[in-house]
Amino acid sequence: MSEQPPLVLVVEDEPDLADLYAAWLGDEYRVRTAYGGHEALETIDELDDDVDAILLDRRMPGLSGDEVLDAVRERGIDCRVAMVTAVEPDFDILEMGFDDYLVKPVASDTLRDTVEGLLRRGEYDAGVQDLFALTSKKAMLESEKSASELADNEEYQELTARIEELREDVDRSLEAVTEKDDFEGLFREFDAEE
Repeated sequence: MSEQPPLVLVVEDEPDLADLYAAWLGDEYRVRTAYGGHEALETIDELDDDVDAILLDRRMPGLSGDEVLDAVRERGIDCRVAMVTAVEPDFDILEMGFDDYLVKPVASDTLRDTVEGLLRRGEYDAGVQDLFALTSKKAMLESEKSASELADNEEYQELTARIEELREDVDRSLEAVTEKDDFEGLFREFDAEE
């Protein structure tokens, strides 16, 4: 029996748009839709933490995407989340626990690429996942804010410093793996000569 494709939950209060996203993704993934924040949390409960990625609208009546995201993270649900929203990003995104941020309208290729990236990130360790999420936030802010706004914002400066720390950690980890591989390779060569 083959393994099931990853499960993507599309959370969007405009049913036609949610269904369109689901249609774009349906050939490659299992897709569930929720047409609001409360329905999203009910669906997540039904799925018993089986969700691999969530595409989450930020502005929804009743329970906003921000509140759904907080609930997902508070429950410890291990999935990647992309905000797909008409809300232009501001510095408030620095405190949010998402992995990627798309501003509507979104093309089908962009949506599919985002889901693929989210799922790939899910395979990495937590440090690398954090690096990708923070780098995404930084890029989004840099595309929306002026250089002087960025330079004057303390949270942005902290974000930049944190990204640099994570990059150094990842580089050290990669160096350690490379040294270990070189060391093991040396012993394999030594064994082959005997």
